[in-house]
This record gives sequence, C-alpha cells and structure tokens, in this order.
Amino acid sequence: MKRYVQVGLLVLSGLGLLHTSLFTDEYLRFVKEGMRWLLVASGVLLIGLGVAEAWASPSREAHGDGPEAGRDAHGHENGHGDRGGHGDRGGHGHGHDHGHDHSRVPRVAWLLFLPVLSLLFYAPPALGSYTASREPAKVVAVQEDGFDPLPATSPLPITLTEFTQRVQQDRSRAVKGRTVRMTGFVTPADGDGWYLTRIIISCCAADSTTLKVRVYGVTAPKVDTWVTVDGVWHVGGTLGTSSAAVAVDARTVVKVRKPTNSYMDALPFD
Repeated sequence: MKRYVQVGLLVLSGLGLLHTSLFTDEYLRFVKEGMRWLLVASGVLLIGLGVAEAWASPSREAHGDGPEAGRDAHGHENGHGDRGGHGDRGGHGHGHDHGHDHSRVPRVAWLLFLPVLSLLFYAPPALGSYTASREPAKVVAVQEDGFDPLPATSPLPITLTEFTQRVQQDRSRAVKGRTVRMTGFVTPADGDGWYLTRIIISCCAADSTTLKVRVYGVTAPKVDTWVTVDGVWHVGGTLGTSSAAVAVDARTVVKVRKPTNSYMDALPFD
C-alpha cells in the first residue's frame, strides 16, 4: 500500500475515533461508557502514527529506500537490487521485476476506508429488536442474600433484572398484585403478547446479552419503540420459583425517548 494511503487511513481512523468519542455519544452504541478515554487515547495514537509516517516518508525516499531503489538514471535494473546483492556471470542482475508494480494499492485495501468514513459521517445504529429476537433471554443471577422489602410506591419502578429475580426467586412473593413500572424497547414475540426488552453489554456490543419481559393485554407498539409499561405480574407457573412466567398484564404503555446509554438495565426515567 502506498505511503500516502497508509497515512490517510491512520489519520482518518484517528479522527473518526475522536469525533465519535469526544464530540458525540455515538461511542455508546459500541462500548461501555467507561471505555471512552481509551477510544480517545487510541484516536490520538493513530493520528500520531499517521503524522510520523508522513514525516518519515521523504527521508526514506531521499536515502534511496523508495520504490525506485535498485534502478539507474534510465530506470533500468542496475544489478544491485537483487536479493543476494550479486550480479550473474554476464554482469546482469537477478532482480528483474518482470513488469510487476508492487507499490500499487490492492483494490480490496480501499474497502478499509468504509468503516473509517462511517465513524465520521454515519455511525451504525445501536443493537435492537433484530438482535434481541434472535437471542434467548439472559439467565439472571441468583440472589444469594435474599430480598429487601419493596417500597410502597405504586406503580413501583423496577428494572427487568430485578423483576425477573423477584418473580422467579423471591419466596415472599412480594410482587404479587403489585403494579410495576419498567422501561425498554419493543421486540416481537411468537404467539400472544410481545417483549419489553433491554440489551446489556459487559464490554462492547459484541458480548451483548438480552433481557425480556413478556407483555400481555396491550397491542404492541412499533418494533424498536422505547416504552414504559405499567402492569401486574401475569399469572403463570408458581410465583417465587423458576416456573413463574416472566410476564406482565399491561395496564398502560407509554412511548418514551430512547436513553442516551441504551445498553444498561436502568430504572424507568421521566
């Protein structure tokens, strides 16, 4: 790959990372919030490497390290550019290039600019219903220390994780008859109802897992719409055991704005 292409790719990659992580919140579509400054550092490093490569290129060419090394003033092989550094008995070098130009950029290399330009002009959207509908719901951790009493607030703001734990692990059945409030996005389901969904990441979008609560009683809004659902536990199985349905009978469903950081299981927001 020609040096100016290498320099351009390094600098544009660095600018793309800095634009995404410093001037927008788009980096949250790919990684956790805590990794922001690692992206900034990576962007600065890539730009620095690009500048260093651009600065070093003229000096390399001045010392004969460029693509014309091994040729005389007329463009002919001078016999000193072969691998062994020795001419044959006839005084001819073995370093013939047979008409091949190895400094030419392979066509496929230009595709590297596409993801770089996307960081500058069009970042891919966050994961949504397409991903969630193809993944099973995450198995939530077992609450080893028991559960604290629920506050008397009604409706009760609760995360999808805690709702799942309360339904399937809380032997006191504290959620029975309680109106709970949860926020997530809409994912289609086979059969009756639809899913209120959250996608959670540990490090980046590649390791995402899915939380789902089935919603009955209200027609599903448009797929990927963010909503807040008020409802009561949908009776199914034995409450407080793993057989209990992770589902609600909805009383109200209200559309809400998408949160800036959508890859976390947060309490409902105003």
